[in-house]
Amino acid sequence: MSEQHKEYKSGPTPPRGPMGGHRMAMGMPAEKAKDFKGTIRRLMKYLKPYRFRFFLVLVTAILSTVFNIISPKVMGKATTELFEGVMMKYKGVPGAGIDFDYILGIITVLVGLYIVSAVFGYIQQSIMAGVAQKTVFDMRTDINDKLARLPLKFFDVRTHGEILSRITNDVDNIANTLQQSLTQLITAVVTLVGIVIMMLTISPMLTLALVITLPFYIMVTKAIAARSQKYFVMQQKTLGNLNGHVEEMYTGHKIVKVFGHEDESIRKFDEINEKLYEANRKAQFISGIIMPLMNFINNIGYVLVCVVGGIFVTKRMIEIGDVQAFIQYSRQFTHPIIQTANIANILQSTVASAERVFELLDEKEEIPDNEDAKKLEFPKGEVKFADVGFGYSKDVTLIKHMNIDVKQGETIAIVGPTGAGKTTLVNLLMRFYEIDDGRITIDGIDIRHMKRGELRSIFGMVLQDTWLFNGTIKENIAYGREGATFDEVVQAAQAAHADHFIRTLPDGYDTILNEEASNISQGQKQLITIARAILADPVILILDEATSSVDTRTEQLIQKAMTRLMHGKTSFVIAHRLSTIREADLILVMNNGSIIEKGNHQQLMEKDGFYADLYKSQFLGAQA
Repeated sequence: MSEQHKEYKSGPTPPRGPMGGHRMAMGMPAEKAKDFKGTIRRLMKYLKPYRFRFFLVLVTAILSTVFNIISPKVMGKATTELFEGVMMKYKGVPGAGIDFDYILGIITVLVGLYIVSAVFGYIQQSIMAGVAQKTVFDMRTDINDKLARLPLKFFDVRTHGEILSRITNDVDNIANTLQQSLTQLITAVVTLVGIVIMMLTISPMLTLALVITLPFYIMVTKAIAARSQKYFVMQQKTLGNLNGHVEEMYTGHKIVKVFGHEDESIRKFDEINEKLYEANRKAQFISGIIMPLMNFINNIGYVLVCVVGGIFVTKRMIEIGDVQAFIQYSRQFTHPIIQTANIANILQSTVASAERVFELLDEKEEIPDNEDAKKLEFPKGEVKFADVGFGYSKDVTLIKHMNIDVKQGETIAIVGPTGAGKTTLVNLLMRFYEIDDGRITIDGIDIRHMKRGELRSIFGMVLQDTWLFNGTIKENIAYGREGATFDEVVQAAQAAHADHFIRTLPDGYDTILNEEASNISQGQKQLITIARAILADPVILILDEATSSVDTRTEQLIQKAMTRLMHGKTSFVIAHRLSTIREADLILVMNNGSIIEKGNHQQLMEKDGFYADLYKSQFLGAQA
């Protein structure tokens, strides 16, 4: 895969954590954005229409967290009341006892706090889910509209998987972060601030004792992250190698079996799998050490709080309930810190995903149609190339000074070796690419002055790469013309000699083709696409290697059908099989982007040039 292609690949989705968000292992490197601040600003523009809802999310998150944070302090009062009541009773103070009504009141307040916190938490998640899905809905709409405006050149240099990765993986990553990680980040920050405030109100000295342990958390995290990161990098790299090997062996399993390379394939798989096991084991072991060490440091802090708190209680500096509340806060203190660090890692990956999406949205679009575009009411099919020049890049010109004049109803055959520019000629004709010089006209009108949709509606195409969608055979043929009846579909199939094989299928015309149409042969696919072109009944036909995937007998039947179909229509036929184009009115012989010979079959054979050599190499060589 090229470096350019690598750039468009999404990283692996991190596993889900217990909170529902994506959990990144400590030390696992997140993919970083090139322009973090600029991407965040652009992402905020998508959130701007929902800023009031986002503000409500912020408010409800704060309220939910605040009510939750207050609870230990309130619970501490109940502990104090129990402790003092027991102690006074133990000392024999007359009338001393535990005020259960007071404790019941505290429990009622606690239940109320937890309920209110849960309600605000539910409202927060509900609103944020709507905001997140609305945001990615707008983003997907923009991406879909953008793809419709991108030139064919964009799709030529990128694989389908790369583009789909941006539309699905990257957008889903953004949605998950907005819906889960962002609210978790708000909650974690508010919790951390709230806990520090509550601890300070109880005892600044106890807070200081706990803060002393913070540098140890940082040192441990930094040391383990540095050690585990190289193993996580190795893990991702090896996983990619394993996926590539499995995909290669799966797609080419017949070739592997034919040449007896099963043992070699298994040996290589075992080798890569062993490397992945070692990388995984080391990465998970080292990153797994962090929680026991964190708990150890946390316990040190716990002991410090207990010792210092006990001393303060004996000296009547604070109440026993406050120590109990402080211990609860100290237990919660490290959780938001770790959670914030993990979410910061996820945010890096999310912003990188957003950056890839924005790169797609920033791609150069095809030239928009003119507002005063001309329309052919009754197209005849006269095509003219006048001094046309074109190159896929500015540095390399593929077609130079091309001149072609095609009359209505003529059949033009285009032949030449691979890379000669045959398919490029058709792409220019349909404005999949814009020409650099000259002009192309249909019935005297420059195609740049016509709307692309109206221009392409004049053409009917049968490509060498058959395209069929998941649906019935009837629906696939009817795709050629909107509103086509079943009888018209059958007539088109009969003309393409597809009717017979379709009726032999279990469900006939209602047979459902799977996603890759692999439940019918390549030749049958070709016949269906030809039937679709026949049904469309276009003014101009483009046949690109139309019969290259069928047997000789089927090819002859198709040729008869095509002869009837092409009668009275302007037709461009691109083929390597010269037998399919002998009856053409004009044959254009192309090489290196230029027309080197033109004429009918007889004239070109008499010239004994490039075309004659091609013809002889196919027929005379085969006969020899």
